[in-house]
Amino acid sequence: MTKKTIYSLSGIILLSAAFFGTYYLLNRKEPETKTFPAPISIEDEIEGEEVKKPHPDTIPAMSQKEFQGNDLKLGRILDENESYTRYHITYKSEGFTISGIMNVPKGEGPFPTLVLNHGYIDPKVYTNGQGLKREQDFFARNGYVVLHSDYRSHAQSDFDPANEVRPRSGYVEDVLNAVSALEKSNLEFIDKENIGMLGHSMGGGITTNVMVTKPDAAKAFVLLAPIHADYEKNFDRWVKTTWPETAQEFYDTYGTKEDNPDFWRDISAINFISNVKAPVMLHQGTADAEFPYTWAHDLVDAFEKNSREITYHEYPGEGHIFYGAQPIAMQRTLEFFDDNLKK
Repeated sequence: MTKKTIYSLSGIILLSAAFFGTYYLLNRKEPETKTFPAPISIEDEIEGEEVKKPHPDTIPAMSQKEFQGNDLKLGRILDENESYTRYHITYKSEGFTISGIMNVPKGEGPFPTLVLNHGYIDPKVYTNGQGLKREQDFFARNGYVVLHSDYRSHAQSDFDPANEVRPRSGYVEDVLNAVSALEKSNLEFIDKENIGMLGHSMGGGITTNVMVTKPDAAKAFVLLAPIHADYEKNFDRWVKTTWPETAQEFYDTYGTKEDNPDFWRDISAINFISNVKAPVMLHQGTADAEFPYTWAHDLVDAFEKNSREITYHEYPGEGHIFYGAQPIAMQRTLEFFDDNLKK
């Protein structure tokens, strides 16, 4: 093959390459671009439905809430003795004015403070500071400021028409706002760094809800014959039997346990015991006519299961109000509070 033939073939190859290259460039199709949806966040809607958030009355929702109780005011003097002065008080809670009492020890403060939560008393007959009066007096005489909230719809507190149907969450709000009001007050006799809490019966249930909702609300908690930490047990024992119309309204508002199991789970403190941070003391009589003393065992078991600290005292033959066992129960409680709030 001559050089001329080689050059001719090379030219043909180059021309062909140029032709087909130009043809490809003019006729090629852009590759299909695939797009993928952005990751869905918790705030986004999924298939047109909003992500389910916890109901405002549940423990998970209330634990995320910032309570803004304030405007704690000392009112008129109700009583005075050699150990303390007793005042009528008010403070703000969720837009409501809440009444209560405060016992202030005489002497040089600041004094550690106890928030006392009373049990169920019909609001129609309840009077300011009623409930836990023995405890109010005892702790004030032993160097504690005592704040006893009346709760909403009681005594001189504002009336809340929605409160009866709610799962006592309004009362929990009032207690948490009492703590907030104490911390924001300018009352120099209050030791804001050392706050404890005690509750009896329904107030014990409120106290249990407080300790799992806002574990730092107090440095120590005491329960006297508290209601069950599973809301359903209390509902079945009292609401369904005593106030059937309220029970039906509750079902209409929140659903039954079968209809809305997440809600019923999330209003029961027993399911959130792992949240507890502070030490807890529990007192229970075996002859309690209000509910089985084994309910206290359920709570102790829940604490132990979740590796949380609880001191349990059981009183054989003692009823719901602690008549015979009151002196020893209060002495044990005083030592417990002293160890956690005064040292």
